[in-house]
Amino acid sequence: MRVKFPLMAIGLEVAMIVLFKLFVHYGNDQNTIQVNSTSKPNVTDSFLELYPFFQDVHVMIFVGFGFLMTFLKKYSFSSVGFSFFIAALGLQWATLIQGLLHSGGRKFDISIKNVINADLSTATVLISFGAVLGKTSPIQMLIMTILEITVFASNEYLVGEIFKASDIGASMTIHAFGAYFGLAVAGILYHSDLTWKHHNKESEYQDCPQLLFTAGTLFLWIFWPSFNSALADTGQKQYRAMVNTYFSLAACVLTSYASSSLAENRGKLNMVHIQNATLAGGVAVGACADMNINPYGSMVIGSIAGIISVIGFKLLTPFFATTLRIQDTCGVHNLHGLPGIVGGLASIVAIAMGVSDTSSMAMQAAALGSSIGTAVVGGLITGLILRLPIWEQPSDWDCYDDSVYWEVLYSVLQNPGQQCECGNHNQLKPED
Repeated sequence: MRVKFPLMAIGLEVAMIVLFKLFVHYGNDQNTIQVNSTSKPNVTDSFLELYPFFQDVHVMIFVGFGFLMTFLKKYSFSSVGFSFFIAALGLQWATLIQGLLHSGGRKFDISIKNVINADLSTATVLISFGAVLGKTSPIQMLIMTILEITVFASNEYLVGEIFKASDIGASMTIHAFGAYFGLAVAGILYHSDLTWKHHNKESEYQDCPQLLFTAGTLFLWIFWPSFNSALADTGQKQYRAMVNTYFSLAACVLTSYASSSLAENRGKLNMVHIQNATLAGGVAVGACADMNINPYGSMVIGSIAGIISVIGFKLLTPFFATTLRIQDTCGVHNLHGLPGIVGGLASIVAIAMGVSDTSSMAMQAAALGSSIGTAVVGGLITGLILRLPIWEQPSDWDCYDDSVYWEVLYSVLQNPGQQCECGNHNQLKPED
């Protein structure tokens, strides 16, 4: 760890710098900057209009996703910390690989849309990270980030440029792709001795990470309209994308709460359901967010997504772990995979109803099939590469444990039962 990870991280950054020098430069067209002969270059109106969307997406990527995964009692450092470096590496590589694909391998300009697209692309890896959370080493995550974004960019180019499919909120190309890529990797990296009730795989009612987990949900929920509308055509389509996402999320909250109460004993609510399923509406409406589906249509989509997500947590996650040998730590299949499929199907229905002429039913179906198929194949290949022993995958006992990769509070480790600085709970119990 002390040698391999630093060398690989520095080596990747040096490679990025060299590639950026060769292929990336400032733009000089009207979509990027406006040059005035009597003054310094000024940012154009288009840049100013989209920059707030970029800020919202940036918060989602660097705050929302990381804190959404802080529910494990001994893995909060890793959840936030690894998400941070995955996103930082991913946005650089996504900028480069997407720019080269769309420019035909030539030098390309950096515009605000390039920057937003790069951030959105890193969401794919962060989704997949949720499926293998606690079971991979930092080196494995570096490799997975490079490989996944490469496969993702290829599929996105296929969906957008070849199929001409409509997926403005990336239900299929980001959410479904990221979920099934991560599940495929998790299946290959299966720990035969890693039981469903691992000694570190739990959270505590009064544990600080549980509150951070909730904060991640709220950040994502609040900013999701920007996520779905950031790259929509300005004007009516962008307006519809924001409004449809807004109402889909609101409806999803109600059905998530209702479904959780129905699914649990004595009608109690399950916080895992609430912290995840309430976001499914944003995922599901993404593929048709800019279509003329009307607010009530977006509410129907969000309502269905919330119900399906809770059902997934209740029934499919245990089934995946015990029968399919896929240990989905964060339940990304329920938050991103299933709602992503709902989104793809909803876009097909919307086109069939004549509310959009941006694509055809066949191309939407092809985009959904391509995103899932490419993700599974790419994930299986990536998983096989990550299984090589040189990448130092943690042992079963060391899974879900910050102390394997992070400096932790040694005073607490040396004094079991000592109270955490927050004053609300004990960091470690004597039996730990």
